Amino acid sequence: MSEVGNKIQLFQNQPVRAVWDEQNEKWWFSVVDVVGVLSESVDPAAYWRKMKERLKKEGNETVTNCHGLKMRAVDGKMRVTDAADTEQILRLIQSIPSKKAEPFKLWLAQVGNERIDEAVDPERSIDRAIRDYRSLGYSESWINQRIKSIEVRKALTDEWDKSGVKQGREYALLTDLMSRTWSGMNTREYKQYKGLKKENLRDHMTNTELVLNMLAEVAATDISVVRQPEGFDESAEVAREGAQAAKAARRHIEQSTGKSVPTSRNARELRQPDGDPPAANSE
Repeated sequence: MSEVGNKIQLFQNQPVRAVWDEQNEKWWFSVVDVVGVLSESVDPAAYWRKMKERLKKEGNETVTNCHGLKMRAVDGKMRVTDAADTEQILRLIQSIPSKKAEPFKLWLAQVGNERIDEAVDPERSIDRAIRDYRSLGYSESWINQRIKSIEVRKALTDEWDKSGVKQGREYALLTDLMSRTWSGMNTREYKQYKGLKKENLRDHMTNTELVLNMLAEVAATDISVVRQPEGFDESAEVAREGAQAAKAARRHIEQSTGKSVPTSRNARELRQPDGDPPAANSE
């Protein structure tokens, strides 16, 4: 099965972890999350264990056909959890007495349709991202910057693909190189500075951090278009030059403000009045 990332789908503001199976074009949902939503149990994992035992005794094939997939747990680590596709989830719903059963069925259908629609029209995925960020409490100005950063990043990775840079390790090395050049920290160090683990670093950047990171990437993209690098080494030189533009801008800002651009604040701590990520859970 070809998996493409882990996603968090929201049903009535309750998170349900899911993995999109690119090869078979279907979603796999965390059974524990679904059980938690429908049963409203304080311990969904225990509820599911008992339910699974009962279904096995009844000879229910749905339990047997559940897959163990790695999904991000509450502690940020990737852990194997029972996962089921839409058809299997619909069968499990029948075994859980819940007033949310019908709304959840409609939600499952909507999630499936949205993924198909987004493949045909990528703009829909951007619209969904905006809705998700709003639901988490991000400010409008920050959302605008974040969406733009996705576009800028895509343009850069397109250039890397043309240059023969390999996805995965080489992408990560170039990203680290650019981050270290303009901010003084690689991605891991930057995350540690902000007190993050597996979270997306950009989701915890201020507007200024996002803008400078975008400047590094758009400059590298423009240089790459002109220079047409071949392979990792030449692309690394272009990436470094692009990030130097952001480094120069960072120094100018810091000299003018007397404040460091890279900040240890993360999304939970940043203040919305500054136009930065919320502070959805802040007090």
